[in-house]
Amino acid sequence: MKKSWQLDRRTFLFGAGITCALPYLDAMEKKNSKTPKRLAFLYFANGACVPNTKDPEALKWSWFPKKEGRDYVHNFGTEPLNEFRGDISILGGLSHPMSRELLGHITGDTWLTAGDLRGAYKNSISIDQYAAAKFGRDTRYPYFSFSADGGVGYPTRTCTLSYNNLGIAVPSEHNHRKIFERYFSPNGGASSATRKKKIKEGQKIVDMVLQSSKDLKRRLGSKDQQKMDQYLDTLNSVEKQLQKNEAWLGTPLKKVDMSKVNVEVDPKEGCENYIRTMMDLMAIGFQMDLTRVMAFQIYREDGMGVGDAYPKYGAGINKGHHGLSHSKDDKLWATFDNWMSKNFAYFLKQMKTKSDEYGNLLDNTQILYGSSQAHTHNARNCPLVLAGGKNMGLKHGTYERFSDKIPMSNLFVSMAQAAGLRCEKFSDSTGKLPTKIFS
Repeated sequence: MKKSWQLDRRTFLFGAGITCALPYLDAMEKKNSKTPKRLAFLYFANGACVPNTKDPEALKWSWFPKKEGRDYVHNFGTEPLNEFRGDISILGGLSHPMSRELLGHITGDTWLTAGDLRGAYKNSISIDQYAAAKFGRDTRYPYFSFSADGGVGYPTRTCTLSYNNLGIAVPSEHNHRKIFERYFSPNGGASSATRKKKIKEGQKIVDMVLQSSKDLKRRLGSKDQQKMDQYLDTLNSVEKQLQKNEAWLGTPLKKVDMSKVNVEVDPKEGCENYIRTMMDLMAIGFQMDLTRVMAFQIYREDGMGVGDAYPKYGAGINKGHHGLSHSKDDKLWATFDNWMSKNFAYFLKQMKTKSDEYGNLLDNTQILYGSSQAHTHNARNCPLVLAGGKNMGLKHGTYERFSDKIPMSNLFVSMAQAAGLRCEKFSDSTGKLPTKIFS
């Protein structure tokens, strides 16, 4: 029974025509005693540096580590992930059998589906949407599907990782401002005219709910007051960065030659901030339990969309990403892999340092990071990192390589089962992944 001093789990702050959702506080009644189990999928296009050679000089730039097992050694491309060694496992050798002979770019469409696109284009449901159908009843939103370009793109070059039960692409969102709106309206509606005016005047969400937050804090204990301060500081920081990103985010999407990036945007300030702000929003969304399933296509296949500019304006490499993926300069490609690993490490840090009533977010979230292809669009031996999920029984700290006889869908079955889903088969799976990672 709810006590007189308890707050409802759906308590909001109000101000200037807006409502602002809150994270869990000790003063709130627990919605249920079950620990939430979450899934997140982050995809990078065009593969990674995986030289097809035994030359030690070339292999030192390989995305995959030296040695297998617990004593693996990161190469330069994934070295930033070493800080999270106890929270991640590197997986090698996995791929989708029905995609192995396809052009690598096409396999981006199958990364989460394992669909058969060898003849007529007919995809199948993605694992994020499979999970969302099960988890969605417990959260405000069944899933979030994000990408750098938004929408769906077109078959074989989609702008989304998500596909419904008919194999139809689910539109993704790319605009931080529009995504940010989701966090502050109980009905997911558009901003009020008052709020739009306040935003235009430079006021942030935290400014607009200041009085409401002060009133609420007077009713809270010292521990909850600290949580409130930390939460509002986080929102303030994210929206401050969002305001800086506004021009970058607001650029209309179209078929674009990345040599003609909108000159009104300072791209040196843009792409890393764009990626990390999206990751901030993902972490906060999990913390607020808005959804338990998220997918983020960090950039799109084949040099299309804004992601082709990432090497130049993020990693300081004077090449578009698709051109870089065909380059014979392994060191240069590994430099970009390293930059991407730094961004993924940033997300892991956000997930590990943020918590809810059940502990830190990372331990209650399985995260799969990777691509559908390796060097020069070879759709085998996908570079994959599995992270988090310790409270679901995952045991990390190894680099494991699997044979071609093990389809990548077996990984999805193991992830789904660890998340508490009844999943004996997904797409072309033959069982669970044969590994000690899933205990």
